[in-house]
Amino acid sequence: MKTSTRAIIALFISASLWSCSEKKTSTGDVHFNNGDYAEAANEYSENLKFNPKDVRMLYNRGRANEEQGNFEEAKADFERALEVEPNNFQVLLSLANVHYNQKNYTNALLYSDQAAGISGAPAMASFMKARALHQLGKPDEALKSYGNAIAVDKEFGQAYFNRGLLKIAMKKVKGACEDFQLATALEYPGAKDAYNKFCK
Repeated sequence: MKTSTRAIIALFISASLWSCSEKKTSTGDVHFNNGDYAEAANEYSENLKFNPKDVRMLYNRGRANEEQGNFEEAKADFERALEVEPNNFQVLLSLANVHYNQKNYTNALLYSDQAAGISGAPAMASFMKARALHQLGKPDEALKSYGNAIAVDKEFGQAYFNRGLLKIAMKKVKGACEDFQLATALEYPGAKDAYNKFCK
């Protein structure tokens, strides 16, 4: 996966570390925001001693573990958080992302599909579902999911770009070129190069 894709997904998922809950800042959050993920994980663990079902702390520790490359620990925290709040799309998307990065596309699809089905889910849910479907060799379904992501967020440059790449693979060059133009207008990295490569 491209670094820019990882960065955008990580930024979305960690946006203020937890936007679905109260806006408390803990010492762990300060460490996380400073890039000290090991210390952040330790602080979240201390907080969890007093409330082991605190979804916010489980999620945040999972994110800290994910940033350190401790994917199994991250998944365990996300799964515990999901047991408490089964319709938390932020936790579902984090699980989808970890599975995707480990090339477990079936589980990535499972969690992103569940997130996309929640009322008010962000465009990223459909986008992540589309990526998993694409990797699983289901281009028509992936195309539809990219379209769903764009319907939710018309300025989602990465969704236009990825959909364009998929259309190239499906020999739908005209539609791909339109997507690359839209992604270029939204200043998505690589979109202009893709347009020049495939559309000129």
